[in-house]
Amino acid sequence: MHVVIMGCGRVGSTVAHILESHDHTVAIVDQNPEAFRRLQPGFEGSTVSGVGFDRDVLVEAGIERAGAFVAVSSGDNSNILAARVARETFGVDNVVARIYDPGRAEVYQRLGIPTVATVRWTADQILRRLFPEGAQTEWVDPTGTIQLAELPVATGWIGSSVAKLEEAAHARVAFLTRYGDGILPQADTVIQDGDLVHVLVRSDEVTRVTHVFATAPEVED
Repeated sequence: MHVVIMGCGRVGSTVAHILESHDHTVAIVDQNPEAFRRLQPGFEGSTVSGVGFDRDVLVEAGIERAGAFVAVSSGDNSNILAARVARETFGVDNVVARIYDPGRAEVYQRLGIPTVATVRWTADQILRRLFPEGAQTEWVDPTGTIQLAELPVATGWIGSSVAKLEEAAHARVAFLTRYGDGILPQADTVIQDGDLVHVLVRSDEVTRVTHVFATAPEVED
């Protein structure tokens, strides 16, 4: 498959090399020719200097034969505009755009354009670990009904199973982050100190579930 990428930053260049390693052809577009220095010497794809939502630039990058388009520049507006041009003008069904503003991301999800949030700032993550302030929404389905949220868990839950946590909260634990690695838990997976718990929950139930997670379970006799 041929893939066109807009934006040759750290994400764009990394995606380009991964795609090439899976035998896809790649063209990467960036307004700044200096950005292409991020590509490794062995990169075999094409580089195109120009605005990623310009039709002529996209044609030069091979958009007319592309099976997918990725917009990962530093600008929300540019990313979503390019994604729409790729889909609506050139008929590329498989498009994805990185969006920094979560409010915009939800709007574009409802338009049928998948979005990916940027990596969160390290300082913000440190502060959240020190002073947890409730649920942090990570994803919302296009209808706004279901959320994937990271919820702080009271220390009293450490040593409890995922099944016990789910039963108390009437919510589904989607995955855990443990020492930086993602874990798909089983019912008997035990919550450990330092685990980040990511939960699928109805949007109208977030407050209730957050309260359950923040409250230590009753000690059984």
